[in-house]
Amino acid sequence: MTDHLYYHDSYIHTFEANIVAWVPVSSTTAGSEGRMAAVLDETYFYPTSGGQPFDTGLLAPKAENSTALRVTQVEEDEQGRILHFVQNFDTGGGAKLSLPLRVHGTIDADRRGDHMQQHTGQHILSAAFIRALNMPTLSFHLGTDFCSIDIDAKSLTPEQAAAAEQLANEVVMEDRSISMRFVPIEEARTLGLRKLPEVGRDELRLIDIHDFDLTACGGTHVRRTGEVGCILLRKIEKVKQGIRVGFVCGLRAVATARQDYAALADSAALYSAPMWELPQLIRKSQDEARAQRKYAEGLLQDLAALEAERLIAQCQQASGVRLVRAKYDDRDAAYIKLLAQRLVRNAGGVPVIALLGATLAPPGLVFAQSAGLTSDMGALLKELLAHHAGRGGGTKEMAQGGVPDAAKVEAVLAEAESRLRA
Repeated sequence: MTDHLYYHDSYIHTFEANIVAWVPVSSTTAGSEGRMAAVLDETYFYPTSGGQPFDTGLLAPKAENSTALRVTQVEEDEQGRILHFVQNFDTGGGAKLSLPLRVHGTIDADRRGDHMQQHTGQHILSAAFIRALNMPTLSFHLGTDFCSIDIDAKSLTPEQAAAAEQLANEVVMEDRSISMRFVPIEEARTLGLRKLPEVGRDELRLIDIHDFDLTACGGTHVRRTGEVGCILLRKIEKVKQGIRVGFVCGLRAVATARQDYAALADSAALYSAPMWELPQLIRKSQDEARAQRKYAEGLLQDLAALEAERLIAQCQQASGVRLVRAKYDDRDAAYIKLLAQRLVRNAGGVPVIALLGATLAPPGLVFAQSAGLTSDMGALLKELLAHHAGRGGGTKEMAQGGVPDAAKVEAVLAEAESRLRA
């Protein structure tokens, strides 16, 4: 079992320890075959646990003519061993050096510091949701770009979220002390923890934010709330178990706010307006776009009606049915579907079979017939498209599909007409 040094001091980024064993990664983690994991007698590398990702860094052997091993993943196995997955086991000389092997460990300080800010910020935010809204946290996730907590609530208004965010940032600005201690599980039950974990050990590690939050946690944290920097809520959405609140803290919050500002400034420049007018301008643009679409749809309806009249007038009856075949190089699949509907419904009392194609990308075909006719448009189109690497189908009365090559549209139409006239 590895000694978990990170429990005691999250600020230590360099240390020395002994590699006491090598473990094939394929035996511990799926999808990581071919790599090796180093087991140290003690470590400051944090393994994935409690919603917080692992540390990364280097293990540099103290032996001569050896190369530092890059640690790309850290996990804890069922035996309590911390497995440091290394990327260059062979080239780094790990296979050639005898055990125990003395190494100098270096942890990625920026990654560790970011995780400390996010995880401590989560403790503050979760406590704020309870104090302000009586909404406990069900789970926590620390991601690469953003973090989230799932809270036990059916809904969360923007005003409620702002209240919890305000309280959390007040605690940050007060720069309260944060301490850590180990206590027996029986004592922990009497201390009023925000959340008591499932009993599985005799002793719990408690993180105490002075006069604000006390909870059991094995993660890395800062020493004072002021080091969190700030807590910024980013997203609120309904999930299966409650409400998911996305957030960022510290330097990550600064980077995110800077990115947001740049996007808003660029957007405002497109409108030649201040950023605070963007919502109103976007709504206006959306209303105008909807009006333009409605107007264009009306024009398309009129165009299809006129075209249907022209095609019917030019088409000769055969056995009491008009068979219309047409290909359009300047129209899309949506137009020929609309035209087909017009043709089969507006034939002056004479049934119509419409075989239409459009070559504008993506190339499309529509087969349709008036009610009462016995052909099967869906089966016909599906069969013909199968011969031309296309896909499609539909009902007996109307079917639509497409082909990957516009040059094949005419061939499908010709084959369909030949079948129907046979």
